[in-house]
Amino acid sequence: MSYNIDEMGWSDVRNIFRKWRDDNERKSEDVIQLWDAILCDKQTKLGNERHLVLEQVMIAALDCNRIDTAEDCIRILTAEFPGSLRIQKYKAMLLEALERYDDALDVLEQIIKKDETNAAPRKRKVAIYKAQGRTADAIRELCDYMKRFMSDQEGWHELCSLYLAEGEYAKAAFCMEEVLLHNPHSHLIHQRLADIRYTMGGLDNIEIAKSYYCQAVKLNNQNLRALYGLFLCCGHIANSKAPLNKRKEAQKLAQWTIAQIQAKTATPAAALSSKGDKSTGKQPKEDVAALEQAFGGLDIAKAN
Repeated sequence: MSYNIDEMGWSDVRNIFRKWRDDNERKSEDVIQLWDAILCDKQTKLGNERHLVLEQVMIAALDCNRIDTAEDCIRILTAEFPGSLRIQKYKAMLLEALERYDDALDVLEQIIKKDETNAAPRKRKVAIYKAQGRTADAIRELCDYMKRFMSDQEGWHELCSLYLAEGEYAKAAFCMEEVLLHNPHSHLIHQRLADIRYTMGGLDNIEIAKSYYCQAVKLNNQNLRALYGLFLCCGHIANSKAPLNKRKEAQKLAQWTIAQIQAKTATPAAALSSKGDKSTGKQPKEDVAALEQAFGGLDIAKAN
């Protein structure tokens, strides 16, 4: 930490904490150090901002495994807001940190019963199931959550990741399609959906993946991963039993794609021309050539 604690007053620390909250920065270790050194004994001077600071310190304490500090903050907040569901959620987080998962789940269930529209405890239940390695239960809980909060893009992303961990690629693709409906102009979403379709395999999925890779490249022509994926899709189609016109179209697109990859990797190749890749001994141009050769130049046999 670059701050000189000896020259700082409580108002300086308050302003720093306020800035971190506004910028949505955790800075957990710095928060705990400044709290212990300066602000803990001066917290009564914070006024209405005191409760926000206590919440900030409590979360930082959990991040740093400072259970005693977290317990102190929760005790103070509970005394001032005894019936707050928000404080109950913090108690559940403390129980999680102590690995008392069953007790944490009981607290979260009580919160949900009192307020079924509260999204936070439902998310925490998913986090607990993941921490326990109970992926199936996490998927079940998250599916139930998504029925109530269908516009939560982060929820769809998380559900996609859980399905991928279980090898449920078709369901993972469905989740990414839901995300795509909310954000159709993100090249990364098109790319990830294409990755999933490509992994599923089969000519139909490869063609769908090709379409999504094309859209990703259209939205961001600097996306090398999408270009590589597009080249691989074209290679599969060009060397498959697809109709001749589709194979020829795939071959032309593959040639365009490899030209784009070579153009975008030309500068790094020149910079490394004298050194090469330290890890493999190859240079980027050699890697691109190897990629192209993997498909035999995409030769298409003439139809009988």
